[in-house]
Amino acid sequence: MKLTILGGGGFRVPLVYEAVATGATGLQVDEIALQDVDPDRLRTIADVIEGLRAQLEADGRISHAPRLVATTDLRDAVTAADFVFSAVRVGGAEARTVDERVALGLGLLGQETIGPGGLAYALRTLPVALDIARTVAEVAPAAWVINFTNPAGIVTEAMRGVLGDRVVGICDTPIGLVRRVGRLLDVDLVAGERGAEVDYVGLNHLGWLRSVTVDGTDLLPDLLADDAALEEIEEARLIGKDWVRADGALPNEYLYYYLHTASAIDRITGSATTRGEFLAKQQGDFYLAAGSADAAGNAPTSTGTGAVPSADACCSSPLDLWRETLHEREATYMAESRDEERREEDVAGGGYQEVALRLMTALATGRRERMILDVGNIGADRQEAPASERIVPELPADAVLEVLCEVGGDGVHPLPIGPVELGRLGMMSSLRAAERKILDAARTGSRDAAWQGFSMHPLVSSPELGAKLLEGYIAGHPQIAELLDGGGPRGSAPSEPTR
Repeated sequence: MKLTILGGGGFRVPLVYEAVATGATGLQVDEIALQDVDPDRLRTIADVIEGLRAQLEADGRISHAPRLVATTDLRDAVTAADFVFSAVRVGGAEARTVDERVALGLGLLGQETIGPGGLAYALRTLPVALDIARTVAEVAPAAWVINFTNPAGIVTEAMRGVLGDRVVGICDTPIGLVRRVGRLLDVDLVAGERGAEVDYVGLNHLGWLRSVTVDGTDLLPDLLADDAALEEIEEARLIGKDWVRADGALPNEYLYYYLHTASAIDRITGSATTRGEFLAKQQGDFYLAAGSADAAGNAPTSTGTGAVPSADACCSSPLDLWRETLHEREATYMAESRDEERREEDVAGGGYQEVALRLMTALATGRRERMILDVGNIGADRQEAPASERIVPELPADAVLEVLCEVGGDGVHPLPIGPVELGRLGMMSSLRAAERKILDAARTGSRDAAWQGFSMHPLVSSPELGAKLLEGYIAGHPQIAELLDGGGPRGSAPSEPTR
């Protein structure tokens, strides 16, 4: 079995290798092909993985060590793959800093996937995602594509237009929420222990856990009424216990940015760096140090501040440096949303690699699994079916939603949910409408579509600001400038109305 990882020079790729090599789900993979456009980063991650493999072997934890291949050629990497993990970041962490700063400069939220920064990320990523989908369709038509690439909802939706139901989006935040609730109730909600059923619905990074039924009783109302229980749920601490009680649901942690937008902006602008700037520096330092270690046999250890380690610091292997950098990265995740350090139980957990490997195992072996995934509102071959047969009848048939699914050898099957309340439906509709305009711009090169997308986003809602955002991102991103200035049909450039 061949697994291809696109974005194979990415920082979190060794986590996938470790999960596969230790047989976390019992699935045997014979080859892992890493593909990345950056050969230096690709080489560094391959070296980290070799160190990881040696350590796992020494500890007796290797179940089956897959052959590792690294290449910069997309077609070579994908050809004959059984599964493709797509985890690309077009422009790298440096581009993320532009996403953030252009929005913040206009008094708007500057964040990776939420707000105008998320739309800019999508606009430069969607053409690449569509090219990946077409390549997979040509050289590995039977492969399953598991999409990690953010913004996962609209990227998965775009790829489904080429690959249909054989592309599925994943995110670890919804399942993390469900697991936190399950720990409190001492029930494995994901596995369906004691007849457990959960109702989770939304878009990627915009979803809600609305009921938790165990032994036929919905336990969520009592949990929401219990302050001590809510204190153990990271999402409730982030967003506010009184709010989640009033709303009658536990939100995905990213709702923080919608419900506390002004506070988020203040916290981000009050920090010395944005999250993107922190990661660009931290990961740049890591790749530089690990590359030096490959040549010298050792490397300076992390300082824990994102700064370049001093030359006289004590030394460690590239693998040790990677582990220290990873822990710092996870511990500071969404730091602008909290007044405390992340709790260790919230830092720990399966993450993307476990969700992806469980999904892959279920599809390959037929062993049934339940997980929250990004899937079509109805099957790709049933687009003309009555709206009443969709997961959410009010939304388009080809919209990608995030819901609990059952997975097996016969594919991915969304489980039923209750009717979606008007307020939640409105938030989902307005966000996806803006994202679809960005997808239209990515497909056609239309400036007008891009302008509309930025202007319509619920955290912007302004044609004037939309125009300024578009011009800022054209100036800051070569990929967007090329797409809108020469890559396809052009709409008229937006201009601010006269006053």
